[in-house]
Amino acid sequence: MFASPITPFDYIAEGYWQDFLAGRAIAGGIAYETELRNCTLDESLASLQRVDTLLSQIRREMIKVGQWDENTLLVDERYRNFMMFLAFYAGRVLAQQWQSTPHWYGQFEIHKRYPELPLITDDFYQHMAVIYRDASDTHKTTSLFFALEPIGLRLFGHIDRPFEAVKGGQVASGLYQAVSSNLPISDDAQVAPAVSSVRAVMPAKPIIQNTSKRTSEDAYLNTAKAASQNEVLKTDSLTDMPVPKAVSKSENDNHPIQPTLSKVTPSVETTKSVDSTKPEGIASVDSTSNETIPLSKSAPTPDMFTQLLIELNEIEVAQTSGHDEYHQSSTVLEQFEQHIAKQTKARAQVVFSESQMAAKKKALSKLQVAANAGNTAAMLRLAMYELLNEGLAADKNASAESGTAWVKQAASKNDSRAQRLLSKMYYQGIGVVQDIDNGKYWLEQAAENGHTEAAKIVMQWQQAQALITTQKQEQHSTKRYQLLLVAVIVIALLIILIV
Repeated sequence: MFASPITPFDYIAEGYWQDFLAGRAIAGGIAYETELRNCTLDESLASLQRVDTLLSQIRREMIKVGQWDENTLLVDERYRNFMMFLAFYAGRVLAQQWQSTPHWYGQFEIHKRYPELPLITDDFYQHMAVIYRDASDTHKTTSLFFALEPIGLRLFGHIDRPFEAVKGGQVASGLYQAVSSNLPISDDAQVAPAVSSVRAVMPAKPIIQNTSKRTSEDAYLNTAKAASQNEVLKTDSLTDMPVPKAVSKSENDNHPIQPTLSKVTPSVETTKSVDSTKPEGIASVDSTSNETIPLSKSAPTPDMFTQLLIELNEIEVAQTSGHDEYHQSSTVLEQFEQHIAKQTKARAQVVFSESQMAAKKKALSKLQVAANAGNTAAMLRLAMYELLNEGLAADKNASAESGTAWVKQAASKNDSRAQRLLSKMYYQGIGVVQDIDNGKYWLEQAAENGHTEAAKIVMQWQQAQALITTQKQEQHSTKRYQLLLVAVIVIALLIILIV
């Protein structure tokens, strides 16, 4: 236990925790209190994974509603309380792993005890830190944890807003990774990334779709529905990822509008549709020439990959290895994606500096380590960059082969996200020879493994097939009726003539 005296921040931290446990209101209010309770804060390492997922979801919702403004939120007491509460909670979990008592210090006390740290006075993420174990030398910073830093990175980090740890190096990509990296050495080998069933306790974010865009399997479905009408199907525009907008405020108060994390079941939009005999023109690979078709200029990133990135965050798939490497690399790559999403030009035309490209290559290498270890999420993210010809492969042909191989490998491990993506690739002829039967097979596999959108498409396709069968039966019955009517008329005429 610590011999250190109780600090003012210790009182605040304990007060926040006791109020939360008792269901009492925290002074000044706290944003996302309901969602926090849904995370089941049981002081376990697994609960930190649930918190990280919540933070990622909040970030996406803020971007979606145009509220993603760091400076505005930091002056909102509810959001500050939210971030401080999570920091206190993470420090509590970490200290518990050390079987110790956490002690919190403000920036003045930190600067006094650790003058070697380059603290920035007005940096919210550096204004408090926790000592989570008894250090023999109080001037060593090894037991000092700035818990707000990974929270800030998770919510607001992007390519133009890098987060650097006050103790040096890059900020951890989330609270789970930050706490795990500070666990007692003797316990490291025993701590495995626990897979949390967040989707069971957290509201799901709807898959972002554009009502003017349809995938080829949807076109195939529409073709079945409209077989008797000879409909002509055409390709429409691509969809953009959400781009931050101006911050909106409530008419009733001065607080930013808190986005509602509502549970919405992904649905299949009805539109003009796509020519089912042609691949979509989005970085697709011609099966005969193996040349990459240029990206459409109507969106920086192809729709199938923007949806994949959403699914990687929204759909939880158990992973047995490569957890830390995946999250470290995806945190860096997500900053690039946020930057690209703001552009109005194709990805290939977005220019990055040499240092940025070096950081991206390093992240891709770490992603490849996770993929080689069997992490299917890493396989899919790596596949996306290979299929976009932005990966580690030497040329376009190698990129297409590598990307396709990663998707197939992940699909073979029953990752529904991979199976859904592979079905699109077969339907559209991206990286593989276009094959409707294979596309349908992998679509059905994804549906069987719980992919909501795939299941809905399969169900609608089956309904369309049933409708066509019924129409054929009705047409057959109508012909039989017409023949019978003709026979009756002929017999009637013969009777009249005989009589």
